[in-house]
Amino acid sequence: MKKLLFLLTIITSIFSANAQKVYTESDIRIIPKPTQTLIKTGVFEFTKDTKFVVNGDFQKDAANALASKFGTAAGWKPEVTTKAPASNYVLLKTDPNLKNEAYVLDVNPTNIVISAKGNNGFLYALESIRQLLPEAIESQFAITSAKWEIPSLTINDEPRFKWRGLMLDLSRHFFDKNYVLATIDRLAAHKMNVLHMHLVDDQGWRIEIKKYPKLTEVGAWRVDQENLSWNARLAVTADQKGTYGGFFTQEELKEIVKYAATKGIEVIPEIEMPAHVSSAIASYPELACFDQRIGVPSGGVWPLTDIYCAGKETTFEFLQNVIDEVITIFPSKYIHIGGDEATKTNWAKCPHCQKRIKDERLKSVEELQSYFVKRMEKYINSKGKKVIGWDEILEGGLAPDATVMSWRGTKGGTEAADQGHDVIMTPETPCYFNFYQGPQNEEPLAFDAYNPLSEVYKFDPVVATMTPQEASHVLGGQANLWAEHIKGPKDSEYMIFPRLAALSETLWSPKEKRNWNDFTSRLFSMFKRYDYQGLNYAKSAYLVTASSIADLGNKQVKVELKNEFPNPDIRYVLGNQNIDHHAIKYTTPIEIKETTVLKASLFQDEKPVGKTFTDTIVFHKAFAQKVKYLTPFNQSYKGDANTMVNSIRGSKNFHDGQWQAWLVNDMELVIDLGKVESIEQVIVGTLESQGAGVNFPIQVKVLISNDGIKYTQVGKVMRPYAVNPVPELKDFKINFQKQNARFVKVIGGNLKKSPKGESSWLFVDEILVN
Repeated sequence: MKKLLFLLTIITSIFSANAQKVYTESDIRIIPKPTQTLIKTGVFEFTKDTKFVVNGDFQKDAANALASKFGTAAGWKPEVTTKAPASNYVLLKTDPNLKNEAYVLDVNPTNIVISAKGNNGFLYALESIRQLLPEAIESQFAITSAKWEIPSLTINDEPRFKWRGLMLDLSRHFFDKNYVLATIDRLAAHKMNVLHMHLVDDQGWRIEIKKYPKLTEVGAWRVDQENLSWNARLAVTADQKGTYGGFFTQEELKEIVKYAATKGIEVIPEIEMPAHVSSAIASYPELACFDQRIGVPSGGVWPLTDIYCAGKETTFEFLQNVIDEVITIFPSKYIHIGGDEATKTNWAKCPHCQKRIKDERLKSVEELQSYFVKRMEKYINSKGKKVIGWDEILEGGLAPDATVMSWRGTKGGTEAADQGHDVIMTPETPCYFNFYQGPQNEEPLAFDAYNPLSEVYKFDPVVATMTPQEASHVLGGQANLWAEHIKGPKDSEYMIFPRLAALSETLWSPKEKRNWNDFTSRLFSMFKRYDYQGLNYAKSAYLVTASSIADLGNKQVKVELKNEFPNPDIRYVLGNQNIDHHAIKYTTPIEIKETTVLKASLFQDEKPVGKTFTDTIVFHKAFAQKVKYLTPFNQSYKGDANTMVNSIRGSKNFHDGQWQAWLVNDMELVIDLGKVESIEQVIVGTLESQGAGVNFPIQVKVLISNDGIKYTQVGKVMRPYAVNPVPELKDFKINFQKQNARFVKVIGGNLKKSPKGESSWLFVDEILVN
């Protein structure tokens, strides 16, 4: 009997070892989601004997890219060949009946057949295979325990939109060639097909133009003020030498373009005009209306008055010569000419521009900009290229064959489509990846606005009010990463990923297939791939956020917790306990009636994931008491009637409704404690965000009184102005010997003027009396 049981155990073990996993829809974690997937029985297993069968150099390079992944992660590399064996192969087969970027992926236990019409279809099919494989295929070292199998299935797939892009701002921060090449790889992995290179702006000219060497000798370098906030940087003169920057040689750009082509990506150059060109004017002052000598700005510039002169023929000669060199580098169908944010006050005064207006019978400087754009479009068209411009090119009349990139919402794009122009939608919300994607207190410095992952996923380039004819002009969409606050590649990665994954699905997958719950379930697999790749992606979507309401009548604060993921498992503890399996599952707002530490986290598989949310709600003697403002706060930031004494603290996002602010004026207010209390400390909560003109108080004074008439000063702290490149929250604490008082007067000294000469804001969120 024992022998029989032993034999049965061995047989069972053999069958268990050979049992194939049964794959279901939930196991298919491809992003972007394919158009159609049919799961079949069985699996295909990659081995060292598997062969990729190709025809032509492009297929060979594409297959080698995936084969090399096996070389690293599995320790063996499948052969890429032109001859198919009897089985155990991946065949790339041309099908002229498919659309250009479409593919059919047919996986069977003995072979895989990829059918596509064009090169991109083969690339995208191979990327889908890559995502069907275990995440370990992304490993940088061999993993012997992995089973390199994928389910038998058939995928019919094609993109919804033909323009699926990302813009890198290379002017505000110069990224070198290697980072651009790495970004191209990552775009291809997400089935994106456009890299828009923003090569020219006020703060740096990044493309070598051989006819005009000063563009890179002068225009590519700015005075190093990287220790200051972007908009707090001081003006520079033409005589100050720039040392911070860089540029691409034409050979480097040609290498980038050539490599991008192997990944199915078109590289679109942007050469700004007529504004955002201080770097060009710093190099060649004669390009401006009044030949003004300026320096390359180190930071933010507004308004943009140093723009190309539209009245001088030499301006157009310069730009045509630049375009001539640009088109020898970029074989792209399009040249982006910017066209945004031109302040035309100089044009209104310039004799050259006024003569141009008269000679061309134009009515305004707006029509002069239209003349400028149309003239350059005509020249670019003569070179076999089409023009793209930001939606401002609509002003004064749109050039006949121009494509509009709509960034100020979707209105400009809708208008352009109505006029029969092609449109690329890239509205600030949600396509600007320089915006915050999580709570500002937990995030690296970004532009003061909010585009979380879930909002990116909601994006649709086709506006609901469009007619079918108008919708046919929508080429697709694009994300833009402006680089004012980007310090290097890791910062850039953080802002792009995983939002690019969400955008890729909105631009590729059929609208009816898109589902946030389904997407987030697949996203965790993508996160593991990012981890293997060493990608510095944002984990902001894990973060728990809180919104609080003060119930002053019942002397309590109600805290609501939430997270971006659907039906999140949020758990919390009160006090200094650890977040572990004993944490309380969050279901309804938490009522807090005394000073309490609150910790919360998203849980997955019974474990906390992401960063722990921590907040301390402090109940103090001024809570819910009356406040009298001796200097009124600014109506733009007025909080509510109890902001200063509601125990709810503000965040680095000064638009969160928890701040009151004073512009230039000092803050002066009185808190009535309702009765005489023994007090020994006053805390004033403040914010500094020098790029936005918000500065800490230079001093804080506290005075007390029993009758509200006669006050005695009990404490003061001084804080001289200091450079601070990042937003910061700071409590100013004024301690004094215990005193009895009913009234507490607090005076915050405003900086008045910043070193840049701009009016200063003073922000306060809470005054705590203990």
